[in-house]
Amino acid sequence: MAMAGEAAHRLMIVDDSNVVRRRIERAQDLPAIDVIGSARNGREALELYERLRPTLVTMDLTMPEMDGGECVARLVARDPAIRILVVSALADKLTAMEAIEKGASGFLCKPFTDRQLNDALRKLITD
Repeated sequence: MAMAGEAAHRLMIVDDSNVVRRRIERAQDLPAIDVIGSARNGREALELYERLRPTLVTMDLTMPEMDGGECVARLVARDPAIRILVVSALADKLTAMEAIEKGASGFLCKPFTDRQLNDALRKLITD
């Protein structure tokens, strides 16, 4: 439970593009969410998860070292309550369904608007 002035949700951003990581960080404007860290690939994300224990994650799918699909599955195995929003340019239905089957809670296609991102994050924390 969040204290007064403290966000209820802790967001980790995972994307191999620094531009996209910064974009999500700047665009996210929900008071219930604090951005607590970011990672460039699934391997970094798993290491960061152990230190920061985020409750929310935005996850790219196509990344070096460990892709987003494998990382989603590993994060959900460690924390079944974690909420993961896949943010990917791979917009076909099969890709989205595979991510959901591995435990992702939602899917947002790149490119996205600030409103689309915030709507998707809001849905993640209210569903």
